[in-house]
Amino acid sequence: MTTPPSSTQPAPSNFLRHIIEDDLAAGRVTQVVTRFPPEPNGYLHFGHAKSICLNFGLAERYQGVCHLRLDDTNPTKEDQEYVDAIESAVRWLGFNWGSHHYFASDYFEKLYSFGVSLIQAGHAYVDEQSADDIRSGRGTLTQPGRNSPFRDRAIDENLRLFQEMREGKHPDGSLVLRAKIDMASPNMNMRDPVLYRIRHAHHHRTGDAWCIYPLYDFAHPLSDAIEGISHSICTLEFEDHRPLYNWLVEKVAEAGHFNKAKLPQQYEFARLNLTYVVLSKRKLIELVDTGVVTGWDDPRMPSLVAARRRGYTPEGFRQFVEQSGVSKSDGWIDYTVLEDCMRNHLNEVAPRRVAVLDPLKLVIENLEADEVVDCEAPNHPQKPELGRRTMPLTRELYIEHEDFMVEPSKGFFRLQPGGRVRLKYGFVAEYVSHSIGEDGRVAEVRVSIFKDSQSGTPGADNYKVKGVIHWVSASQAHWAEVRLFDRLFKVAAPGARREGDAPELERDFKDDLNPNSLQLVRVPMEPSLKSAQAEDRFQFERHGYFVADLVDSQPDEPIFNRTVTLKDSWAKG
Repeated sequence: MTTPPSSTQPAPSNFLRHIIEDDLAAGRVTQVVTRFPPEPNGYLHFGHAKSICLNFGLAERYQGVCHLRLDDTNPTKEDQEYVDAIESAVRWLGFNWGSHHYFASDYFEKLYSFGVSLIQAGHAYVDEQSADDIRSGRGTLTQPGRNSPFRDRAIDENLRLFQEMREGKHPDGSLVLRAKIDMASPNMNMRDPVLYRIRHAHHHRTGDAWCIYPLYDFAHPLSDAIEGISHSICTLEFEDHRPLYNWLVEKVAEAGHFNKAKLPQQYEFARLNLTYVVLSKRKLIELVDTGVVTGWDDPRMPSLVAARRRGYTPEGFRQFVEQSGVSKSDGWIDYTVLEDCMRNHLNEVAPRRVAVLDPLKLVIENLEADEVVDCEAPNHPQKPELGRRTMPLTRELYIEHEDFMVEPSKGFFRLQPGGRVRLKYGFVAEYVSHSIGEDGRVAEVRVSIFKDSQSGTPGADNYKVKGVIHWVSASQAHWAEVRLFDRLFKVAAPGARREGDAPELERDFKDDLNPNSLQLVRVPMEPSLKSAQAEDRFQFERHGYFVADLVDSQPDEPIFNRTVTLKDSWAKG
């Protein structure tokens, strides 16, 4: 694995649009029909978001339709839980399949008949070799494979055995159906690939009706053909599978099952390679199973269910896919591109609120203990139509520890001995004194404020100061748990070899985990946040964008997850 560049932002491109537009102009296609065909054996991740946005987006752009088809051909790994999660993720991203929701299992009877047709035409045979013998017989990239001793079995015998496979008369692994193509093909996928295997397992939709199941390379192209898919769009790892895709749909069409003039065509695009994450299902499962994360919806995971919980938005994902473009060659996208897309959308839609993440007590000496001054703050500085809110200013406030320095550094314009600072949306405050706690940190700062002499309301505009700090009332603040999430990995390519590594060294991707990927704090915030509902999003001024946790938030007890900081905090790292 090659370490990706530290920052990569490819120019947007989409060669698939050109293909579709040419097909429509030439009349080769009259309606664009795409599909998103995940396997229901896990949760969708960021890479799937690209495929979802691409397939559904192209259908939308050209007034076509996109099918949601679950490739449920492996009953030992599939579950209704994953089906529900996939459907929810697609809806969350803003796409609707309408009436076009299908399962490969819908076609089990048809797929079986296609297998029969291939046998009758001499294009498939039942093999009795073990899995190890079949594997060793395929040859290598430099050596051709060898024909199975059962390759030339009589058609009637193949039909009988295939029927017996369906009837459950043979144990798992004893027989398979293979295509008869070319054991000397330079493309390993064309060396008599397995089409069907025996698996006595309960299926989440068909129950125990079947004990033979088609492999993906058989079910996928033929399901496309059944549904009339015009453009079968997949990632580059399936490029070497395209000859088999075409062979299958063409041979089954020759048997009279499809219109040869309207067969689907496969096109490949580069998969999403994103820095600072792993998208391998095996590695993601390992993170969950070893307890590195709390589950698939842990907001540090690159799964869509986790992204939603973290506060990422569908609009941000759509912008990310459009901005990163669609390429024919693999490349790396820096994680900052995704974060910037989320910031761009959240900046537009997130109302502003105030929370103090590292609180320091500030006492206003010239306010009475029971005195409350109502200060008005805009809900969004660029959107006056969203109105204003009231923030109570009281004698005791909380400010950020970093907003006061006993010995200020050069260029520090916030509160300091002998200085003045503006309390945002409120008064100008002047330093009076401070005290140090047992831990050596400043424990309390005391100030006096400048009031408007006539009304006693904030008169900050009458005093010119350079520094502005945010605050919340100590007596009226709502205290809530805040989860400060950061990237799960501390390097761009987790598990990749580094310069200077010994040749024999094998690195574990978990060695690159970021020990500071989660920090839990309980902090004071303005009282209006007490009523935040699950998935309500806000910008906490100066701190970033936060969301009320979808799972753990309770009425009047929201828990906030940091979605993304206000700027790229890793740019200097």
